[in-house]
Amino acid sequence: MAVWALGLNHNTAPLDLRGRFAFALDQLPPALTGLRQSHSHHPEATILSTCNRTEVYCASDRVQIDHTLEWLAKSGNVPANALRDHTYVLENGQAARHAFRVASGLDSMVLGEAQILGQMKNAVRAAENAGALGSTLNQLFQRSFSIAKQVRSSTEIGAHSISMAAAAVRLAGNLFEDLHKIRVLFVGAGEMIELVATHFAARDPQGIAIANRTLERGEKLATRLGGEVMRLADLPQRLHEFDAVISCTASTLPIIGLGAVERALKKRRHRPIFMVDLAVPRDIEPEVQALDDVYLYTVDDLAQVVQTGQANRQAAVAQAEAIIDAGVQSFMHWVDQRDPAGGVVPVIRQLNAQADEWRALELDRARKRLAKGEDVEAVLEALSRGLTQKMLHGAMAELRTADPSQRSQTVDAISRLFLRS
Repeated sequence: MAVWALGLNHNTAPLDLRGRFAFALDQLPPALTGLRQSHSHHPEATILSTCNRTEVYCASDRVQIDHTLEWLAKSGNVPANALRDHTYVLENGQAARHAFRVASGLDSMVLGEAQILGQMKNAVRAAENAGALGSTLNQLFQRSFSIAKQVRSSTEIGAHSISMAAAAVRLAGNLFEDLHKIRVLFVGAGEMIELVATHFAARDPQGIAIANRTLERGEKLATRLGGEVMRLADLPQRLHEFDAVISCTASTLPIIGLGAVERALKKRRHRPIFMVDLAVPRDIEPEVQALDDVYLYTVDDLAQVVQTGQANRQAAVAQAEAIIDAGVQSFMHWVDQRDPAGGVVPVIRQLNAQADEWRALELDRARKRLAKGEDVEAVLEALSRGLTQKMLHGAMAELRTADPSQRSQTVDAISRLFLRS
């Protein structure tokens, strides 16, 4: 069984290109169906899509990387040759190592961040519900979760980490002298916004508002944070009321445009607005960056901030890599055992099938003899003798016909299999 991963992330592709390949959770089932149908040998498949990466994991009896690249390129309406320059391809043990590192937070923009593990679990659950997750990828990801847990429990990989949420608060603090005096607007009500809003709420700003497509979800978050909720449609008219705007939605198009920000600045008499766009694709039009009095940061802009404390964790990284190395060896051993060309699992299946065939044959003979009225003890004796002869026939034949130069090895092997010490 071959395993491969093809992906692009914050190290290989710019933000706007990554945005073309972002998949919301509800988009994963049809995407997985299309992905599998696009391959000549329908592979097991899982798609992991976050603000920092989109990765396609596949398993099949043969590697089909070109098919995977062509499908991904088509999904983002990008020429395959152009996409190839921004992707990485990993096979078998290297694919497993990558999955384990991603789950453990070693391949994240924030070293040791824990959010990616939940995102990976959601991706696996979506693949399972779509019928795309077979035994090989299931084993790969279950081991990923186990290794991630071991890394976090036995190393300090997560210690001193600065999350995206904390980085956003730190940048806001650099712009405003007193965060108690600012009003903050959060656009969206998902997991990332909830995390960032919680960090801002801890600084007790003057006001908090949640703008979301569905008021019910926005109200829950607003109630917990002691803020207000507003409709997303009202955002352009109220944008000027807020000093800081943090956005992260699943929209495929920008929801805060250049014109809306320009009008807000005029109403604010050009008092500065701090903006963070954590969405992929973007929620805020990139042209906003050029406006005076606007300080706009994207997920990629936060990279330098979240690198703080990296040096303190290098020892933990070495420990984590050792755990991952052991995990890769264990997974590849499991895959090799299932290999029809040389693994032990197919042989075990064949042995079981052969034994079942012998058992059925001898039972059929025994039933026929009992039906004729033969003595039960005699029938049982014949049944046991028949099974014994069938099981020993191959070993006896090998001993009789073995090449003299190999005979001692044959004797040793048969002794280990059939004779108790």
